[in-house]
Amino acid sequence: MIRRKTRTAQNEVSVRELKARLSEYLRAAREGLEVTVTSHGQPIARLVPAEGEGRGLRVREPLVREPLGAVPRPRLKKRVSAAALRRILDAERKD
Repeated sequence: MIRRKTRTAQNEVSVRELKARLSEYLRAAREGLEVTVTSHGQPIARLVPAEGEGRGLRVREPLVREPLGAVPRPRLKKRVSAAALRRILDAERKD
C-alpha cells in the first residue's frame, strides 16, 4: 500500500513502480494524494487529483503556439555559381 508522509510532502515513485502498481496510485490520487514520478532519480511528472466536478484530465496551455501571421521565408541576397561554390569549398578544405 502507498504510505503517506504528510499532507504537504509529496510521495515519489519510480516509473517502474508506478507501472507495476498504477491502480493503487490512481486510487491515492482520487483521495487527494499528489505523487511525483521519477526516472533515474529525477522528477519527470506529477500525478495529482483531478479538480472540479468533471474529474477529467486537466489541459494546460500549450508551450508552442501557432504563428500569428505568415512566416516569412529567408531570402538569399546573392546567388553563387556552382564554380564559385566549388572554389570556396576547395579553399576551406585546404585549411
